[in-house]
Amino acid sequence: MRNSAINIIQKLQDSGYTAYLAGGCVRDALLKIENKDYDIVTSATPKEVQSLFPKANSVGAHFGVMLVKKDGHFFDVATFRTDGDYKDNRRPESVHFATPQEDAFRRDFTINGLFECPISGTIDDYVDGRKDIEQRIIRAIGAPEERFQEDGLRLLRAIRFATTLDFTIDSETWLAIQKHAHLLKNISIERVRQEFSKIISHENRAQGLHLLVESGLMDYIIPEVLDLRGCDQPPQFHPEGDVYTHTHLMLGLLAEPSSLGLCLAVLLHDIGKPATRTYDKNADRVRFNGHAEVGAKMSEKILNRLKYPKELTQNVVSMVNNHMNFMNVSQMKKSTLRKFLARATFQEEMELHRVDCLGSNGNLSNYDFLRKKEKDFQDQAIIPEPLITGRHLIAMGFQAGSVFSQILHQVQEQQLEGNLTSEKAALEYVRTHFHHLSSL
Repeated sequence: MRNSAINIIQKLQDSGYTAYLAGGCVRDALLKIENKDYDIVTSATPKEVQSLFPKANSVGAHFGVMLVKKDGHFFDVATFRTDGDYKDNRRPESVHFATPQEDAFRRDFTINGLFECPISGTIDDYVDGRKDIEQRIIRAIGAPEERFQEDGLRLLRAIRFATTLDFTIDSETWLAIQKHAHLLKNISIERVRQEFSKIISHENRAQGLHLLVESGLMDYIIPEVLDLRGCDQPPQFHPEGDVYTHTHLMLGLLAEPSSLGLCLAVLLHDIGKPATRTYDKNADRVRFNGHAEVGAKMSEKILNRLKYPKELTQNVVSMVNNHMNFMNVSQMKKSTLRKFLARATFQEEMELHRVDCLGSNGNLSNYDFLRKKEKDFQDQAIIPEPLITGRHLIAMGFQAGSVFSQILHQVQEQQLEGNLTSEKAALEYVRTHFHHLSSL
């Protein structure tokens, strides 16, 4: 993909225009990080880009951006520009074509303000971006408050870069983030969700959560998380501390890679605890009766508010709702246990349970029990094909209706328990236990 971008730059330069790689791809190359997004900046105007690349898409031309396709890849080719006033903390009212230096100074952070000429191998740095990359610092270009007032999403992008690159945020930039966190209210929930998802699904997500909370940005994303702080727990079960500390630890313990759904489920698994916290005088301990069910409802509301996809939301809600059932697995009937193992989200629930244990009392006995049961069932289907179906019941004289599901459910339970192993045995079981419901 880089070679395709270089070919576009070569054509622009051969036609007399200045052209560079810009932003994140230059940063990541210096950090030796793989990058799949290559942005190009040039002195050519959108019309001039169009003349060189007739099939270019002009959808962003009013902002000086053309979309050029090369070798099956799409590249933003933007004219050097300065931005007019930002009246909505989201986008400029106007743009004006400018010099490379002026273009660099309109960008968000110094690490993203570098221009590379891949033909000569030189890098133009007007903002001391290379120094900040070497020192692993996130620093706003120019006055931080101005940069954040121009586009409130930059507040969240600062946290995202600090999380994914494991950089430290410059103190002046950090203070400006805290002061202007409220600007995130002006940003569409879709843009906020996209940045938040990158933070919470990254392997450094625990640090990301800390930065979101301490910056004040979490107030405008999932404020319910803030209630986890100071929500104390029984020390015999949770020696690590309050619910927030427990959740923070869990996020840091997740195996990699972890899906976005699993990360969200871990973040939200105890979100219902503050609302259900009671003190049991007889037992002299805090209790959270029903917190999983309450948390599942809260999680659904939160994820719908953030406009996450329906399937992902359903999976997260299911994991939150089910996470307390792991304490009962050793007492489950065989049929119930097999259904438990067959859940679509079971493997991710197992990882949630593992870090839930490691982030508290460290007792993995139920986790080990389930892993053993998985091995016991590895040579057979956890949920086997049913021994009989509705057509068998019709042949036996049963009338189609609600009785069908009742009978088939009972037969399946006996099959999963290992009490019925053949069609013949299943039919005999029905004759013995349900003959009074038959019309024959």
